[in-house]
Amino acid sequence: MPYLRLMRPEQWSKNVFLFAGLVFGQRLTDSAAVVTALLGFGCFCLVSSAVYIFNDIRDRQEDRLHPRKRTRPVAAGQVTPASAGLLAALLLGVGLLGAWQLDWPFFLTTSAYLVVQAFYTYGLKQVALLDVILIGIGFVLRAIAGAVVVNVEISPWLVICTFTLCLFMGFSKRRCELAALAEQADDAVRHRRTLGVYTPELLNHMTTVTAGIAVVSFLLYATDDKTVVKFQTEYLAYTLPLVVYAVFRFALLVEHGRVDGPTAVLVRDRPFQAAIALWSLAVVLIIYRGAWLEGVLKGNASGAG
Repeated sequence: MPYLRLMRPEQWSKNVFLFAGLVFGQRLTDSAAVVTALLGFGCFCLVSSAVYIFNDIRDRQEDRLHPRKRTRPVAAGQVTPASAGLLAALLLGVGLLGAWQLDWPFFLTTSAYLVVQAFYTYGLKQVALLDVILIGIGFVLRAIAGAVVVNVEISPWLVICTFTLCLFMGFSKRRCELAALAEQADDAVRHRRTLGVYTPELLNHMTTVTAGIAVVSFLLYATDDKTVVKFQTEYLAYTLPLVVYAVFRFALLVEHGRVDGPTAVLVRDRPFQAAIALWSLAVVLIIYRGAWLEGVLKGNASGAG
């Protein structure tokens, strides 16, 4: 169905960042907080879909030059720009109204996300570096929105980790776009002006740096005194191998041209999904049963000795 495809429901997976506050704020066992987070997730999905539609309308000419994006409903002529604009306005209105009803700070954060995306869509996506930085800020605002809607504090280290991890994914996406249009240099620049600035070597360097900062930020958060006291264990740091594997697996798929963007990795690659699932289960166990887990493991170690 063209109108459903226009909403890009597969991209809603990016909004799982809203649940970071629920999990790391130890509100996962609070049914009211879970319901509120789910409602916030729904509102954000509607708003983000509206943003994607406006982006498709704005970029329909450039999308026709891309081997995959040319099949998008507006670019392919399956939906008229006027009809797409009407749907986007409806989704935006419902999403913002729902955000307003849920929580005032959540509404402000969602509105801030919308402003950032407007700057991105209508100009700054054509400015190298700023295009990816704005993508990263968008994900940070997702995480902040998820924290404020359930009224929990979010660690600055988690914000930094989220930002740099999303920079890594953003530069990886540019790498995928460059690879997809490698044999058509003129079309690459016409599709996205920044692709005339980025080179594979430069993007490889940027993904390496941002991935490294993201991993270090996670370790700093996991070993921070406040984190250890809050979760009553230091075992969160021991999930590092799963984090490293997921990051390296993502980089491997991008480098070999097996995917066309971060969403494709998240929804299609089984090893990556397994790593994320195992890490998520480990994190939930450590955060909510940290003291018990540490007691069991130390007790077993004492018994073995």
